[in-house]
Amino acid sequence: MRISKILLVILLLWVIMAQSCMFFRMSDADASKDFAAKNTPFTYEYLKFGNNTVHYVATGSDTLPSLIFIHGSPGSWDAFKDYMQDSLLRLKYRMISIDRPGFGYSDFGKAMNMADQTKLLSQTLSKINNGKPMALIGHSLGGPMVVKLAAENPTLPITNLVVLAGSVDPAEEKPESWRVPLDRTPLRYLIPGAMRPSNAELLLFKKDVFDLLKDFPEVTCHVLIMHGDVDDFVPPGNAVYLKNHLVNAKDIKLVWFQGQRHFIPWTKFPDIRNELLQLNMN
Repeated sequence: MRISKILLVILLLWVIMAQSCMFFRMSDADASKDFAAKNTPFTYEYLKFGNNTVHYVATGSDTLPSLIFIHGSPGSWDAFKDYMQDSLLRLKYRMISIDRPGFGYSDFGKAMNMADQTKLLSQTLSKINNGKPMALIGHSLGGPMVVKLAAENPTLPITNLVVLAGSVDPAEEKPESWRVPLDRTPLRYLIPGAMRPSNAELLLFKKDVFDLLKDFPEVTCHVLIMHGDVDDFVPPGNAVYLKNHLVNAKDIKLVWFQGQRHFIPWTKFPDIRNELLQLNMN
């Protein structure tokens, strides 16, 4: 009886704690301090589209071409903080990193399928468009996101896609039936912070990934694909699949990182930064 009470208390404490931890996001106040310490001017914005909010952080001159960063799942804009604070990149680009819907400060916890996310992020890109060339950079689940954004926004000056360990191949998506009870039963309250909307959108993505087939032919810009050759989260076959399906891309460069797993935006920062500096923005 005593053990049962102890276990019940532990469970209740975990449920309470799960609502207040692992958000995987940086507050605007903390970001202000962090960027100030790196002598990097920046701004943050909250855009309203009906009942939805999209939060992003920007740095660099508005007169420059843009690098637009889209994070994976879970995550938030600060996944690309080091890139935004890099002095070489700031000389050449305006950089904007967006909290995808459901994460960071973009309606945190409200998971959406990729079609609905694309609508909101398309409006965001139109709002921040400065008329200069634009490169979309997506990591992990941000990879298929930038593909859809390029496909559905032919009038925007999107000249480049950069896909970092992007998940795009339906055949590589495992069923993961265990996600269903974690999303659609009271068990969901045991999932901490950003892991909850992440689980929900990954469940939706099992269907969304098939819709990419209609988007691939619509991509007509330069494409850079980078992938770790031992990635066990998003298998390397995704990179080959993407290259083979972007049949109308202006050109495609595939870069393999030997011995690297899924977290190449951080483990291969110098290499990726150098590739971004060399993008053909025409």
